[in-house]
This record gives sequence, structure tokens and C-alpha cells, in this order.
Amino acid sequence: MSKQWWKESVIYQIYPRSFADSNGDGIGDLKGIISKLDYLEWLGIDVIWLSPVYDSPNDDNGYDIRDYYGIMKEFGTMDDWELMLSEVHKRGMKLIMDLVINHSSDECEWFVKSASSKTSPYRDYYIWRPGNGGQEPNNWESHFSGSAWKYHEETDEYFLHLFSKKQPDFNWENEALRSELYKMMTWWLDKGIDGFRMDVINMISKAEGLPDAAEVRDTPYQPAGDLFLNGPRVHEYIKEMNEQVLSKYDVMTVGETPGVTPDDAALFTGEDRNELNMVFQFDHMDVDSGPGGKWDIQPWTLSELRRIIDGWQLGLEGRGWNSLYLNNHDQPRMVSRFGNDKEYRVKSAKMLATLLHTLQGTPYIYQGEEIGMTNVEFDSIDDYRDIETLNMYKEATEERGISHDEVMKRIYIKGRDNARTPMQWNQTKHAGFTTGEPWLAVNQNYEEINVEEAKTDKNSVLHYYKKLIALRKENPIMIYGAYRPLNENKEAVYSYEREWEGKKLLVMLNFTATPQVYKVPPRWMKSSCELLISNEAIHPSLEAGTIELSSYEARVYVM
Repeated sequence: MSKQWWKESVIYQIYPRSFADSNGDGIGDLKGIISKLDYLEWLGIDVIWLSPVYDSPNDDNGYDIRDYYGIMKEFGTMDDWELMLSEVHKRGMKLIMDLVINHSSDECEWFVKSASSKTSPYRDYYIWRPGNGGQEPNNWESHFSGSAWKYHEETDEYFLHLFSKKQPDFNWENEALRSELYKMMTWWLDKGIDGFRMDVINMISKAEGLPDAAEVRDTPYQPAGDLFLNGPRVHEYIKEMNEQVLSKYDVMTVGETPGVTPDDAALFTGEDRNELNMVFQFDHMDVDSGPGGKWDIQPWTLSELRRIIDGWQLGLEGRGWNSLYLNNHDQPRMVSRFGNDKEYRVKSAKMLATLLHTLQGTPYIYQGEEIGMTNVEFDSIDDYRDIETLNMYKEATEERGISHDEVMKRIYIKGRDNARTPMQWNQTKHAGFTTGEPWLAVNQNYEEINVEEAKTDKNSVLHYYKKLIALRKENPIMIYGAYRPLNENKEAVYSYEREWEGKKLLVMLNFTATPQVYKVPPRWMKSSCELLISNEAIHPSLEAGTIELSSYEARVYVM
């Protein structure tokens, strides 16, 4: 297995709108990010992943790009961006940008020209089709509810949008479009960025002929993932992108790839494949989703979560590289979802952090995770801003007759705004995020949960993260060690070993609020093993052969 800087890095995701506001308009911005770089350097971060800051009408919070060469006015100017990049590099950190090239905004110049006429040279940059008997070209459902097609009266055709109606999908089969996108990527890399996180990159190749999706439920539109995920030409396109752009720079790439298996991921990330460095998979993010998808919420079990993680750790070993995450801007807060955000918030947040930083792969920290930020529960749907959430609420209450209370329960658990409430910096009004009125309300627990408080408390979640990050740099086994699952008490305790160059690591994680008895593997019942990190103050010796792990206890030993 080759050593690479991006394998050894810890990555911190910034969602700019919610990170830090420098001018009091209630919206996070680039100068706000600059003001917090010392904090990220202190924490030990190697790479910052910046969610989109490109010029955008902001229908989907920047994932609808109007001008790929411009900066959103609310975030600042290109001069601000260039200053931010130089300040990141000055501190020894790297910057990767979000690359959104499955779709653009409908206000993008290319789409405006594409929509102007059926004979426009830009027409084929997007996916246009005539109607089918007065209906949409096929029965595909948009990720944001309703049809994935929008009728365009002026040219009497429909365009495809897998996401919002203001996010038309590119037609990757058009070579001129691909050239434009590679030119744009090169422009940003020449500015000095250190790589890309590629938004839904495995959706760029659609099934030939765009056939109807199988009918799996009694609704007009059907989920069609098998017809646009990992499509027939996706590897051809990414290899071309690598050859024409990525291979010319020392950069890191991570692709967002819903619906991939470890075998698929090995094709995207194999070191001899010349495609991407790693991918984000979603199996563990669907562990609490029922047959009806994201909003069909089912209780998750540790055994199922373990099965998924084991499958990825073992399935990619020697074949590719894992990305490690438990939340991001699209997912609820991990301590609320997988831990206990009430009685054991601090302890369970530390336990989950221990899992992330002791698996094989590159850990991603989402802003606020490192202080144990939690989900939010707003009373009114009017307090929410996320387009996916608002569309789902409207469809569920108006078309399907589901009660307000029932829909809000689902939003409290899975809504994307859980992750997007402003970063909690201190105890002042609006958590120190802004002096104005924030674009999205701050979580009311900010007086207890904030960076300033966490910095002064040596037992905080924040200091535990700082220690974990430092340990990972000091112990290459945490990065490169082979992963070996252990099955003792597997319904409540997640345990595994790592092994590398004669060293071994033992990880024990109690995922419950109840103390758990754990039988120590015989090879660890010796005095020569050393406790590397724990979220508990008292640690009975392993030599007895059986130990009790307290509520949400995490322990890592090395020998």
C-alpha cells in the first residue's frame, strides 16, 4: 500500500454560509473563514474542504452554480478568496473545493444559451427531450420530490433535473461540454487549490435512452437510481478527466458516490485505475432508512452498522482507500443520530470520534462535530431553509395527508438543516456567528455547547478531537494498519484490531448507555499493552480477561 499525504490527512469541512460571518449580514463569508484559520491550525487540521462558494442564485445553497469562475457576492470577492487560500497555505494546511459538475444553475450562461433555441450550439450541453404523450419523457423522480423533468414552453421540450428545477443536468455525452468543464477545473487548480470534492460524480452518465424506472410504489414518479448511478460511461469520463486535468497536479480527489458497493468503489479508487483517490459511500448513512427511502425512518442497530463498516473496511483493503465520516452538510448531527445527545452527549461524541479516527481511511470532520453540536428542533416549518426539507413537508402534508407533527418528527431526525445551523463559537448572541440576524436560526443550546467553553475545559469533546488528531500523526498504525473485526458482545460493543509493521491496536467502543461486559482477546491480557486514549478516567487492567465498559466508553490500546 503506497503512502500518500491525503491518506495521512485529517480533513475539516466548512459550510461557508454557516461558519463565521464577518460583516453582520447574517451569512457566513470568506473573511469569516480567514478569521478562524488559527483555530483550525490549533486543532491539527491538514486539509479544509470548502463547500461551494461560487456565484449562485442559491436555490440549493450554492450547489446550483451560475458562474464557475466567480464568487458568490454574499461570501465576498475573488480577492477575499485568494487571500483565504494564501492564509490557509501559510498555516501549512491545504484547500479542496467543491466541484459541482453533474448539473449547473438554470441561470448559468450555458443553460440560458441552451434554452434559447433548439438549434443553439449549447443545446446539447444539457439533457432535453420531447414529451411523451403530453407527459414527461419518463417517470423519473427528482431527489427533491416530484418529476425529474421540467417543461420549457418556449422550445416545447423538457429538461432533466435530478435535483431542483433550477439545477438542470449536464449532458456529459457532449465532448464540448466536457472540454469546458476540464478547462474550468484547470483554471482553479492553476490558482493553487489542492484538489476537489466532487458532488454526485457517479450520476454524470445516464442509462442509454433514459428508459422508465421500474414502478416500486403507487406514485406518478419513481426512484430511478439504477438508471443514473454508476452509469455506462462514468469510468470513461472520470479517466478522461484524470488524464486531461488531475494527473497534471499533486492533488487529492474525493467523489460523492451514492449507491456504490465496495467493488464499485475499488473501480473508482484503485491506485492503478487513474480515476479518484477515494469516494464517499452512503451505506452507513442509510442504516436507519426503510424501503421508502430517507424519510421512512427505521431504528438502526449496531450489528447492521458494524456489518456495513466491516464490509467497507475489508472490501477496500489493498484495493482502494476509505473516506471516514458520520455526518456532513447533508446529514444529521452524528451525536444525535448515533450517540446520545442528552445525558451522554460529551462521552458519546468522544466515542464516535474514536471510531472515525481509528478506522482505516481518511477522517472527515464536519464543522461543529468537534464540539459535539447536536440536531435542532424548530417548532415551525417556516424556520427551515433547506429546499429538500421544504419540498418533502409540502408533499407529505398536502398530497399524502400526513400530519404536521409526524412530518416534523422526521425532519428533527433527518433534515439537512440539522447540520446547517450556524457554528457555535461562544456564549454571545447568535453564538458569536454573526452580529446580525442569522440566515438560519442558531441552535438554542449554544450557551452550553460552543468553542470558547470547550477550549477552556480540558475534558471537552474539542480537546479529545485535538488529541485524536495528534495521535493519528504519531501512530501510523492508525492510518495504514490492516483492519480486523472482533465479535465479542457485538450487539452493544464495537471492537476491532488494527495491525501494521509488528504493532497492534485494540479498539473497544460501547455504543449503549448501559455498562457492558467485554471478554478481552487473550493476546491482549498482558502488561505490555499501553492505553493510547480513552473517554473514561478509570481503566481496569486487561490482564483479568474480562472488563466492564461504562456507558459509551471508548478505549484504544497499542502493543
